[in-house]
Amino acid sequence: MKNFKTISAVDSEKLIAEQQPMILDCRDLKDYRAGHIDNAMHVHEQLRDSLLKKADKAKPLLIYCYYGHASEHLAEMFGDFGFQQVYSMAGGYSDWKEQHKL
Repeated sequence: MKNFKTISAVDSEKLIAEQQPMILDCRDLKDYRAGHIDNAMHVHEQLRDSLLKKADKAKPLLIYCYYGHASEHLAEMFGDFGFQQVYSMAGGYSDWKEQHKL
């Protein structure tokens, strides 16, 4: 049983507006620097480990990557560590850019 939900870029935008989730970008640093969702943090090993240990597990968490595949693995990990509202963005930053005409 999945311990995270996969949601579209449109639903991700609603989630951001309504619940102000923590947003994690799991793409390469170069691509993160080239453009990312506002307030997204670039996930690197230290940040991931720190969040798994210390972050508020009740706060919604939205994770995205390039196209929505790698983010599912990271979302599953956070769900396994007890995070209660974990979302992976289907289509990733690619769909987000298309939706926002970036």
